[in-house]
Amino acid sequence: MQTQPQVSFDDVELTVEVRERLRDEVLDWIGQLERFHPRITGCHVVIGMPHRRHRIGGLYSVRIDIVVPEAEIVVNREHHDEHAHEDVFVAVRDAFDAAKRRLEDHARRLCGTVKRHEPRDEGIVTKLFPLEGYGFIETQDGREIYFHRHAVANRRFEAIDLGVRVRFTEEEGDRGPQASIVELVHARPSSEAIPPSETMS
Repeated sequence: MQTQPQVSFDDVELTVEVRERLRDEVLDWIGQLERFHPRITGCHVVIGMPHRRHRIGGLYSVRIDIVVPEAEIVVNREHHDEHAHEDVFVAVRDAFDAAKRRLEDHARRLCGTVKRHEPRDEGIVTKLFPLEGYGFIETQDGREIYFHRHAVANRRFEAIDLGVRVRFTEEEGDRGPQASIVELVHARPSSEAIPPSETMS
């Protein structure tokens, strides 16, 4: 792996001993993924409890961001009704099981055994939650697609704003359609170009 794997905790109360055990377990899971897919270049795992304030106990969420050649695979496991995820170690295990399936799909696409995605669709960002790190894209046919900050190409989530046009690749997520890769559409229409004579004093 080109960069050191990262493990972080977001708004979650865990003892030092549990955090250390989780880090060791996550690194072990990452090692298993590397043996399966040796071309992983980066991996960031975030363990949190986004709804801790709203209930006793709470369910853990696990987000895994895996960088491989030609793709960035994001797994965001956040189940409101999966009581097994009151155990943080079960939540981590399930997230890595999902990550392995995504890597398997990616490997099959690279080998040509599964049809590649059609060219990316375009849409407009209509909802944005910067602090939470996600937003929604309205497609050309009026549907709403979820995207997470880690799906934005080149780590440019901060450049996303309401009303911007983006290209995206759609996939089926844990809670419905989501964008696996999001790119800003940078090109300005040629009619908006400033003639060279107007740039001279």
